[in-house]
Amino acid sequence: MADEYPLYPKLSEEGFKEAELLFEDFRNKLKGIAEDVCSHLYTDIMPYIETDSWTNFRNELLAGFSNYGNRKIQGKYDFDKIRRAIFDQFRDEIMLEMPEELKAENQRLQEEITWMRERRI
Repeated sequence: MADEYPLYPKLSEEGFKEAELLFEDFRNKLKGIAEDVCSHLYTDIMPYIETDSWTNFRNELLAGFSNYGNRKIQGKYDFDKIRRAIFDQFRDEIMLEMPEELKAENQRLQEEITWMRERRI
């Protein structure tokens, strides 16, 4: 009786090839659907999902932009990169806003550094 309804019946060679082709076709269709769904999710939906983690991350970044002292807590290297990028992009505007005394101090220090480098002090 147990062999009357086998779980995996034996297929003829022709039936086996047909089953493989059907399964491969199903797999390809399923893979295409999965790729479309993932693509739609990542490109059309994800930009509009704001999670608590994203809000926390954004708040940390804004805190870093607002208070450069946060670099001691969150990682000096990252804030150095951020500060450098901002300075590189907005150098002219920043330089216009610097008081003249800071420019003079900066010039004096640059000359001192040059003098020290020339004398290898």
